[in-house]
Amino acid sequence: MHRYALSAFALALLAGCGKAPPPAVAVAPTVPPPPVLIPAPMPAGARAGMMIPPRRTDGTWATPNRDLSAAGTIWHLRAALNVAALACRGPREATMVAQYNALLAEQKTGLAAAEATLANEFRATVSGDWRDRYDDDMTRLYNFFAQDMARDGFCRAAEATLTDAQGLPAERLAPFAAERLPGLERPFTNFFTAYDRWRSGMLVPAPRAAPPVLRVDIAALG
Repeated sequence: MHRYALSAFALALLAGCGKAPPPAVAVAPTVPPPPVLIPAPMPAGARAGMMIPPRRTDGTWATPNRDLSAAGTIWHLRAALNVAALACRGPREATMVAQYNALLAEQKTGLAAAEATLANEFRATVSGDWRDRYDDDMTRLYNFFAQDMARDGFCRAAEATLTDAQGLPAERLAPFAAERLPGLERPFTNFFTAYDRWRSGMLVPAPRAAPPVLRVDIAALG
């Protein structure tokens, strides 16, 4: 009797092992829908018909901060921070002015040397009245950084630059200027790029809606 029961159990096991496994179900990969394209929006601070610099052959914007010598880079950094100390307002206004004045005192020798060298570069390369050309270029430089359409981003960059410039060793002034001047200019060139996209009717991806957030009521689960 026991032998028969065991044999029947073994046959049942063999029968179960002989069944074919269920077929695998192929899952198609999730393909995100193609982006919806819309005309590029007019950037904040823009107005129809406003003038922006032309692009150069390398694709960059023709701003006053192109093709500078080391002396020119230092002096342009000083000009940008001077505009920031005069134009940036808010809770950090007094601190920025104090930091700017401290920078002038700490880097007095290096700044004076940069200005003298830059003036000599104009004297050597400009035919006619080099001083008029120098003054015109400095006016253009100050007016560039004084534009208000990128003021917020410019002031944030200037605030960080002034903070990092405190206690800067004199020998680090030139490399510091080369590192930080592009960041002070970037809010303006970003605006020019955005405005050019709007002006040309360029199509850009529409903002995607954020996925819904699943909220679980822990108290209800308890």
